[in-house]
Amino acid sequence: MIFAHDTETILRAAARLVNSDSPTSGDLLTERAQLDEFLASEGYSGEILGTVAELTRVRALRPRLRRFWDVPDRDEAAALVNELLVEADARPYLSRHDELDWHLHLTRDDQPLEHRIAAETAMAFLDLIRTDEWARMKTCGATDCADVLVDLSKNRSKRFCDGGCANRMHVTAYRARQRG
Repeated sequence: MIFAHDTETILRAAARLVNSDSPTSGDLLTERAQLDEFLASEGYSGEILGTVAELTRVRALRPRLRRFWDVPDRDEAAALVNELLVEADARPYLSRHDELDWHLHLTRDDQPLEHRIAAETAMAFLDLIRTDEWARMKTCGATDCADVLVDLSKNRSKRFCDGGCANRMHVTAYRARQRG
């Protein structure tokens, strides 16, 4: 583990949320049930209204988070992090609930869902910035994919998203070698 467990969890969730509006696969977050599955699988806690308006606000967050993969350096990323933390009215506090030990929450549980997602994601990005690990923010190396990823491998060698691109590119390379 390179970062704290909650940081790694949120970084993966952020990439998954951004990729739910994929130039490659299309929009994978069009129905409330899809958001509910995402929230449950990523372990988001706090008040969830279950409304279409809430879904709309979370969907609107995706392009804002995608901007983090487009910034060239930590300086620009830091400005975006600060912007998100202010807008989400982040007020950090320690919490222990369910099976989780003490960990950081950044907004109250009754804050809007999109604020909680934005604040937690901003803090995870903050960890990348302050540890000078911003280079872990990558776009998939497949020629036909524009999805994003956070490379959490120890040697910073991850090149492909989690959408099956690594296997597809390796098969393509293998077939090219066999033909050659």
